[in-house]
Amino acid sequence: MDLILASGSPRRQELLRNAGISFTAHAANIPEVVLAGESPHACAMRLATEKARAVSQQHSNEFVLGADTIVVVDGEILGKPRDEKDAARMLRLLSDKTHEVITGVCLLGGFEDIRYERTLVSLSALSDEDIQQYVATREPMDKAGAYAIQGIASRWIHRIEGDYFNVVGLPVALAHRMLREHHVI
Repeated sequence: MDLILASGSPRRQELLRNAGISFTAHAANIPEVVLAGESPHACAMRLATEKARAVSQQHSNEFVLGADTIVVVDGEILGKPRDEKDAARMLRLLSDKTHEVITGVCLLGGFEDIRYERTLVSLSALSDEDIQQYVATREPMDKAGAYAIQGIASRWIHRIEGDYFNVVGLPVALAHRMLREHHVI
């Protein structure tokens, strides 16, 4: 059985490749909606599972790895911004605060193993000009929380506690551990 990554994310694909894990990518097109009253880690795990299950329907004889990353600040779950105005709103919420980045990870293959990783990230204070210029680069537009730790936004991140790769989009050590435990690799 081969490994299918249930994601079209170039970041997740690069992280797995860099870790020496062989896979084929197949994007899962599911609505990424937060359910009323859902906790952040439950949301991330549910969305990762929905992605894995959607792809598994087309690859039933394969192992499928799904992941979903969300950002949480002041109790609000931030997914990907809808537009530039929403990206600016998210960045204002994150400015001069510590927030959580949670990635749900689901591995399917005749079993269902669902876990999550949590990382704390501290951003410096952002001026309106910082936000406007950053949003104009378009970098925040397809990222949970409207920033990329590995990109331009790295200049504002002064502290992280936890797995850096989780913030990029896939907690590689957790995914590797899950794959090893289930004898996928």
